[in-house]
Amino acid sequence: MLEKIQSVVVSQTTIQKKVRELAKKISEDYNGEEHVLIGVLKGGFIFLADLAREITIPVAIDFISVSSYGSSSKSSGVVRILKDIDIDIFNKHLLLVEDLIDTGLTLSHLKELFRTRNPKSIKVCTILDKPSKRLIDLPVEYPGIEIPDKFVVGYGLDYAEKYRNLPEVYELFIGE
Repeated sequence: MLEKIQSVVVSQTTIQKKVRELAKKISEDYNGEEHVLIGVLKGGFIFLADLAREITIPVAIDFISVSSYGSSSKSSGVVRILKDIDIDIFNKHLLLVEDLIDTGLTLSHLKELFRTRNPKSIKVCTILDKPSKRLIDLPVEYPGIEIPDKFVVGYGLDYAEKYRNLPEVYELFIGE
């Protein structure tokens, strides 16, 4: 399998600007409310760290690890929980922080899972969004940067556990 980084899809400057914009809106919307950021691992950890540092109100932070890709470039459609959250979310506002939303299946599954634990609210925040790939209607209260239907890596996104550390988002060519 040959893989090659192609062009920059989203620059570091554009990412930083969007993170600040999202954090400002979140800080305004949740001011005075108990609030928990739930990072979706592994891809969302860099975005969550940057977002949390820009949010101006106190937040609790936890992580959930799910898998629907494995080492493939296409989602299997089956969401497996690899690590659940540790924080009690009863009667708290949740913000699910994701690196990329494409089909919407993973976040829809997570929202259903968390609803059973009776939080006050559940909202979604993403840094990258591919609405053209959506298979279900998924409200995204804090939408990030809309990108074309390309396989991308960098800024937390990987291919077979590589490229997460890149500061920008790149298209990745995967061929034989």
